[in-house]
Amino acid sequence: MSEPGAIDRPGGHTLAYHATPGPATTSGAAPGVVFLGGFMSDMTGTKAMALEDHCRARGLSFLRFDYLGHGQSSGAFVDGTIGRWADDAIAAIDNLTEGPQVLVGSSMGGWIMLLAALARPARIAGLLGIAAAPDFTEDLIRHGLDQGQRATLMDEGVLNLASDDGEAPYAITRSLIEEARDHLLLGGPIALACPVRLLQGMADRDVPWRSALNLTDKLAGNDVEVTLIKGGDHRLSEARDLERLCRALDGLIEEIGK
Repeated sequence: MSEPGAIDRPGGHTLAYHATPGPATTSGAAPGVVFLGGFMSDMTGTKAMALEDHCRARGLSFLRFDYLGHGQSSGAFVDGTIGRWADDAIAAIDNLTEGPQVLVGSSMGGWIMLLAALARPARIAGLLGIAAAPDFTEDLIRHGLDQGQRATLMDEGVLNLASDDGEAPYAITRSLIEEARDHLLLGGPIALACPVRLLQGMADRDVPWRSALNLTDKLAGNDVEVTLIKGGDHRLSEARDLERLCRALDGLIEEIGK
């Protein structure tokens, strides 16, 4: 695998990325694709790599990158916030892509894609969410803590939560929870009119499947479609899930081109 490129970010940090070029940007050309990973995920994940292969085969430009404190980017994970990671995504779009883009956001990346689209509406041709989790810090994490966990978070500034999948505990910081309140979206309409496609597993233990319906209701545009996958988990990374993801991307790009 080739070494990633890097762009400078505030505080002396660097954002690592891999960019697959498409054809020269011309009027009527298909949009590029940007993958936005999830919480504690990185740009070498199964979905990112499958999409890269698919876009390369189709001749589409494709960008994957790591947020601050993730993967090959610099910085500590515990220093990250939703606002900072959204700024990373916006910087990647501004500096590493040309023309209209389709944002593909997985889990937390679904929140980041919405924030990036709101910040750069003229650049975003469509959105594809995979178990999209806007407002997860409030609705799924903070509301799920017991009294003792909340006290630890407030008093110590960090709380290590056990992972449901048996992996190492992950750190939730007080700054993550508090800063995220500046970026909550589900309390009112989300002023995005571009086409949106949402893939959601009904056996997802992290993001309840009804969250996709709630997000659909909040989006201002009418071109929103939800695909519920009975038995689908949070990752949606099995072979059949990846095939569904690529079909959804193809269908969205075809719809954009009409």
